[in-house]
Amino acid sequence: MPMKGDSPDLRVVGRFEDGLTWQAYPDEEMQRASHALAVDGEAWVVDPVDAPGLDDLLAEVGEEGVAGVVVGLDRHRRDAATVARRHDAPVYVPDWMSGVVGDLGGVDVERFGRTLADTGYEALTVRDSSVPPWREVGLFDGETLVVPEAVGTAPYYVARGERLGVHPMLRPFPPTRALSGLEPTRVLVGHGAPVLSEATAALHDALANARRNLPAAYAKAVRRMLS
Repeated sequence: MPMKGDSPDLRVVGRFEDGLTWQAYPDEEMQRASHALAVDGEAWVVDPVDAPGLDDLLAEVGEEGVAGVVVGLDRHRRDAATVARRHDAPVYVPDWMSGVVGDLGGVDVERFGRTLADTGYEALTVRDSSVPPWREVGLFDGETLVVPEAVGTAPYYVARGERLGVHPMLRPFPPTRALSGLEPTRVLVGHGAPVLSEATAALHDALANARRNLPAAYAKAVRRMLS
């Protein structure tokens, strides 16, 4: 199975109140996931990977169009500029996140601080590190939590028994300060399907057991690489 796919096959991998998650290449190892959030009749798109049929999908979420496209991780520029330009919408980037705007091809960019415009989503600094380079913002409205990279459900994230796992690089130092006090109804991730039930328990377990399950998670990852 390739790390990234080369033939798009748009697939919705989770529907929930006021939004959905899709994968453009559902058979790839990375399982890159993107999200559309409905706010006041408009769609807010997070870390999109483009594919034929996406515009129809976004119209289901936001009948009044796309309000903005969010880059949640400095490495997740993905197809943000392409989708934003097609929908005549700006790309939203946290005001503290560097190394992104120059690679967006001149598309209109809006910076945001503690909240994402007037969406009701609080912006959480999940990680702001230069060594290694890792700048990530989470979004939380009291029910829906979006975490682009620090946690995920793709197979290389999770150890046996985990529904949600901390990124392999972060398991020694999980992002507890940013995420441990939250009680989400659902968790949307950048790699894998969303957690749509018992999400608070899954999140707390992932953070609490990140170090304990590290050997098992790494062994599983190695087995997948060698298989």
